[in-house]
Amino acid sequence: MVSPVATSDSAQTDPVARVAQLRELIEHHDRLYYELDEPTIPDADYDALLRELQALEAAHPELVTADTPTARVAGEPLVTFAPVEHAIAMMSLDKAFEFEELDAWMGRLARRMENDAAPGPFVCELKFDGLAISVRYEDGTLVQAATRGNGRVGEDVTGNVATIADVPRELKGAPPVLEVRGEIYMPISAFEELNAAQEAAGQNRYANPRNTAAGSLRQKDPTVTASRQLTWWAYQLGQVEGGPAFERHSETLEFLASLGFPVNPEVRTVPDHAGVIEYVNAAETSRHDHDYETDGVVVKVDDLALQSHLGSTTHHPRWAIAFKFPPEERTTLLRDISVSIGGKGKATPFAVLEPVFVGGSTVQMATLHNEDQVALKDVRPGDTVIVRKAGDVIPEVLGPVLSERPEGLEPWVFPETCPCHFSYPITRDEGDAAHYCLNPVCPFQLAGWIEHYAARNAMDIEGFGERRVREFLDLGLIADIADLYSIDFDRLAEVEGYGEVSVRNLAAAIDASRSMPLANLLVGLNIRHLGDAGSEVLASAFGHLDRILDATVEDLAAVDGIGPTTAEAVHAFFANGENRAIVERLREAGVNFEGPEAPDVPQTLAGMAVVVTGGVPGYSRDDVTAAIKARGGTSPGSVSKKTAVVVVGENAGASKLTKAVDLAIPRIGPQDFDALLETGEIPDSAVTGPVED
Repeated sequence: MVSPVATSDSAQTDPVARVAQLRELIEHHDRLYYELDEPTIPDADYDALLRELQALEAAHPELVTADTPTARVAGEPLVTFAPVEHAIAMMSLDKAFEFEELDAWMGRLARRMENDAAPGPFVCELKFDGLAISVRYEDGTLVQAATRGNGRVGEDVTGNVATIADVPRELKGAPPVLEVRGEIYMPISAFEELNAAQEAAGQNRYANPRNTAAGSLRQKDPTVTASRQLTWWAYQLGQVEGGPAFERHSETLEFLASLGFPVNPEVRTVPDHAGVIEYVNAAETSRHDHDYETDGVVVKVDDLALQSHLGSTTHHPRWAIAFKFPPEERTTLLRDISVSIGGKGKATPFAVLEPVFVGGSTVQMATLHNEDQVALKDVRPGDTVIVRKAGDVIPEVLGPVLSERPEGLEPWVFPETCPCHFSYPITRDEGDAAHYCLNPVCPFQLAGWIEHYAARNAMDIEGFGERRVREFLDLGLIADIADLYSIDFDRLAEVEGYGEVSVRNLAAAIDASRSMPLANLLVGLNIRHLGDAGSEVLASAFGHLDRILDATVEDLAAVDGIGPTTAEAVHAFFANGENRAIVERLREAGVNFEGPEAPDVPQTLAGMAVVVTGGVPGYSRDDVTAAIKARGGTSPGSVSKKTAVVVVGENAGASKLTKAVDLAIPRIGPQDFDALLETGEIPDSAVTGPVED
């Protein structure tokens, strides 16, 4: 099986700069894919970026930061819907593209096993190309549905999900609390019907079922969602309270099916590694035989106690992996190569293609990443090019069909000036793969910066999206982010399309943004290399924007979670006179510069590793972890020699108890948990040896 990703030439670049570039690229594409449903690169390209970043971080651990994309789940909830905090995080899956990588995963499982036992059996499930969703029932009634979002916080889409016929509204025989996770998708037949209706109405076709399903689910009007024939497959339990005890994941799927949830009929339990390989080969051969799109196979360890023993990283469970199918290819005409300018001034070339149907959708554009990639692929306007659709989602241009190249076709040259009307020079620093327009008043940059400032994860100015930003710039109402706080709303009320209510709501949203936390302001300032997590770290470490303004590069880099590249970028941003002037205008506008107060909780568990197995009355699983961490402790998912104490709650896991006994780790009951939090002392009632029945 041929790898669907190209070999990177990052070894020829500075690893510090390359890591920073990769993080910026990944964060950008995360937002396009998970939040806007408008991805611009194929899964294979994204996976290649992530894997390259993982490799560089492994080779240079000093470059790892707290906000690295390799240690978190991508995606932020949209401003359209209310946020929902997941009781149990919805994590991403590790990926394999070759059987050798699947073999390596099996090897890692075996090394974590006790007594060198084989890690099977496994449950093999098709990997659906849709939108991950969590549906919660209380006393048998559907009460909430949420998207995955960033894994911790998703979007409340209850009203829309309730219109999907295959999602039960009421359950018989369900436990008091039941959270079911699955994948919302649009059947291929429904997608084809929708596009036929679009064409009949003289409107553009939708790109592909995945994006159409995601967009349909995120409609403000649930009747639109109801008309799109969406359905879903249930594949995992989330939070369950008062339910039956299970020993295997396959049993949970049978339980879900017994309650009336649709469970994919292609699920198979196989005994060993060879069975997994056989399933993957069969699934790839039959991938187009279904009325839904698949882009791989998810392999899970069936034994739930073993899943608990294997645990998770900050990003993905160790007991599961997604094997990705190779992409599909077609040829088409490369009409032109154009350049787009992003909110931070980055100039990205993209291919304008003769529309071609490949991998289930019509492709018209594809990213070319940067000048080096265009040169490496040697694609020229007028070429017939090979287009690959990775994961049946997004296209990439692999290269030209040289035998069909017209005579005299000249190589493409990166433009020297920005495509905006200022025609400002586009520059590329030594060691940097990307070009940038450095004109601070470039309209493309300004629009992108203002949109970014108003986003939910920044200053959360509801109703101030791309279209409205462009209108305000064209009307001369704003020229930068600080102008938001001095908009002439009387003039705006005279503009067609802006009624009294909409003007009042926008004014209120802008006014409310003045009190947003400092971390959100740092995000909104759009500082290169500084993401959400890094902004929170800086806000907590310095406590006030003025201290960050006056900090040296060394002061910034000394903060745990802030690397040297980010420190340089933050310092350079605030050293810029124009940026500094904007900051002062934000101060004059009354925007909050104060950081968070330190938590007023005694650090009773400082340096202690506290493992909790089973339920603790009065606490959810996340509450337990948060309580331990708030007091300076850690809450690892497995027992080791470093464990200080094990809290044995209701329905405790057998593997953790066995390991605690073997290592003579003190064990306490859930009734002693509060006292442990308060004092940090292990009570005399703790036991270390076996407990006789």
